[in-house]
Amino acid sequence: MRRTITKVGSLAAVSMFALAVAQPAQAAQSGGAGTRPAAYFEFTDGKDTFVFQLTDPARIKQARDIISGVDKENVGVMGTVVKTPAPYNKPWKYQLAPDSVKFFSMAVEVCDASIAYVNDHLSEVGGALLPNSTWCPWSSKLKREITAP
Repeated sequence: MRRTITKVGSLAAVSMFALAVAQPAQAAQSGGAGTRPAAYFEFTDGKDTFVFQLTDPARIKQARDIISGVDKENVGVMGTVVKTPAPYNKPWKYQLAPDSVKFFSMAVEVCDASIAYVNDHLSEVGGALLPNSTWCPWSSKLKREITAP
């Protein structure tokens, strides 16, 4: 009887440990509310402005370093186009996937297009226009951080 209780107790302890370890990992994967603070930034292509969201603390720091002038090289913004509007990015009909955003100094021509051109040809994005939905407007320049909408 004593062995059965010890085995059951050990099994329960292992199960509780596994549950405790799994919950934070699941929350991070699902992007659960409150798991990662969001920051919003604006860039321009010389004519229009575009707002995007970042949730990765390292990328948020990098964006702030660009704005403050610490990083003067990687001021262009690139990421994966998501063909749905975001409430913080009006009037555009699309947004950038927050976890895809990177900053660059040079990029290949195939991912270059203006903000308005992408908006006007959104149905073509992912095909001949911006293969894999990767967008890197060459004239983009990160301008400022904005308050959360």
